[in-house]
Amino acid sequence: MTAAADTSSGAATAAPVMDNPVLSVSGLTVSVRGDEGERAVVSDLSFVLTRGETLCIAGESGSGKSMSSLAVMGLLPQPQARVSAGSILLGDLDLTTLSEKRMQTIRGNRVAMIFQEPMTSLNPVLSIGRQLIEAIEAHTSLSGSPARARAIEALKAVRIPEAESRLKQFPHELSGGMRQRVMIAMALALKPDVLIADEPTTALDVTVQGEVLELLRDLQREQGTAVILITHDMGVVAEMADRVIIMRNGRMVEEGTISDIFERPQVDYTRELLAAVPRMGAGRAAMPAQPDEQVKPVAVAEVHDLHVRFDLHGGFFGRVTRRVHAVEGVNFSIAPNETLSLVGESGCGKSTTAKALAGLLPYSGDIAVGGRNLAGLSRDERKAVRRDVQMIFQDPYASLDPRMRVGDLVAEPLLIHGIGTPKERVDRVAALFERVGLTADQMERYPHEFSGGQRQRICIARALALRPKLIIADESVSALDVSVQARVLKLLRELQNEFGVAYLFISHDMAVVENISDKVAVMYLGQIVEMGTRDQIFDNPRHPYTKRLIEAVPVPDPARRRARFARLDSEIASPIRRIGDPPAKLQLLDAGGGHLVAAH
Repeated sequence: MTAAADTSSGAATAAPVMDNPVLSVSGLTVSVRGDEGERAVVSDLSFVLTRGETLCIAGESGSGKSMSSLAVMGLLPQPQARVSAGSILLGDLDLTTLSEKRMQTIRGNRVAMIFQEPMTSLNPVLSIGRQLIEAIEAHTSLSGSPARARAIEALKAVRIPEAESRLKQFPHELSGGMRQRVMIAMALALKPDVLIADEPTTALDVTVQGEVLELLRDLQREQGTAVILITHDMGVVAEMADRVIIMRNGRMVEEGTISDIFERPQVDYTRELLAAVPRMGAGRAAMPAQPDEQVKPVAVAEVHDLHVRFDLHGGFFGRVTRRVHAVEGVNFSIAPNETLSLVGESGCGKSTTAKALAGLLPYSGDIAVGGRNLAGLSRDERKAVRRDVQMIFQDPYASLDPRMRVGDLVAEPLLIHGIGTPKERVDRVAALFERVGLTADQMERYPHEFSGGQRQRICIARALALRPKLIIADESVSALDVSVQARVLKLLRELQNEFGVAYLFISHDMAVVENISDKVAVMYLGQIVEMGTRDQIFDNPRHPYTKRLIEAVPVPDPARRRARFARLDSEIASPIRRIGDPPAKLQLLDAGGGHLVAAH
């Protein structure tokens, strides 16, 4: 099954023809027209997909993975992109020859796709239920109550709590992980012949990721569905793939079975991808030994009894009927040159805690930065304290103004706080660009002219501009390719050693957390249920939820593939409470064996 790789030219021979393929792609070339004429972004791609098989397509951003899947779906951006050569056979039907009207009957019904960014794929002005039910009614004979029941069933299948009430909600009312689950539910509800999943687990927590992957396996077992899985997570590839295609610069450079790719890679690029994968335990030898914490340094930030709640209005008069208990009684401190990681599932309160610490949300409790309690500070005093706390957001493109040059974006914090003369600001920004691996002449460009990894480096430079004491990194590497992710994590460690900055690092990738953290706090339903040093948490986890998070991490080794992921017996608990109801009672432990705080 392995294609013979041509290491001299960087190309691979076409996959051999198989019996009864459900999808056959032969010589696919996708061309894009630009200012300098037409160029191929996918060149001579060939593969065969059989019923019940999982084909993983891996490679860095810009390699042509997603463009290939859009060609199969007939969703290439028009009129700029087109299939300029090759064929795409769904059974005996060549999809490249079909009209748009005919393709509409194929999409969703026979070939479905899970997109990477759910917020741009879901209609913001339609409820979740209406979008799900419309898709079901358009492609099945169900309508009315049966279609609604199918929609609820699909939401429950991806473990969305209170599935029936979620039908009334809109996309902006759900977390990123919840929105991705809705997209997966929409695709699974129609039981297609071919399911294309474009980075479907990038924004998901490891436990939900494991269950989503198991859902895909269930679909294959029950329906014989063929799956094309596009991902940069080689742990997911090892967990799911029957065969793997490695792409680079629009070409397939290697193709083979899962064991061929992981045990006998033929090209250097494949070896580089595998070497960049963060592995549990692999990064500890490179990190300094953790000191005995008998003498505690003065904390950069201290959080005590933090609560954040959001009112939900209902009824004819719009009264407050329920509250979201997003954060409940959280306590922690961060020392200089220390990294504290917050981990937990979507909706557990990680990002809400971070935003409260950055002064971006109202809260109750005590937050002190540099020994100054934020409560009661004047506007000018609060502005001064904010110099010490900066954030790096998950999506660098969404946090950079597309109308401003990147040099001006990095200089903007200096301008706001009145630091330096214009020349001094330019010099500091140029030095920051050099420090994060960019060049000073790139300061005149706009965000869209950079890759995802480069944009994240620009956000890091902006966060460093004010020389803060604490940087909050909220899922700052989750959407990056493994090689880019490794370089950004290395950069963060170097900057910490150089400037002594502390990090509050938020991530759902436990392998990354283990390799960058000094301390780890595990959150569930707005509370920290276990906290300890990195070694305590990963070597001797005590809370059942912590153990589950660690067990759910996909291992980039096909020989250790799980036979089946152990699902929870119940839905994820909801943080929503009626007025007067107490928060959930949880067992709160530290990794050393004591209780962090008394259970509520």
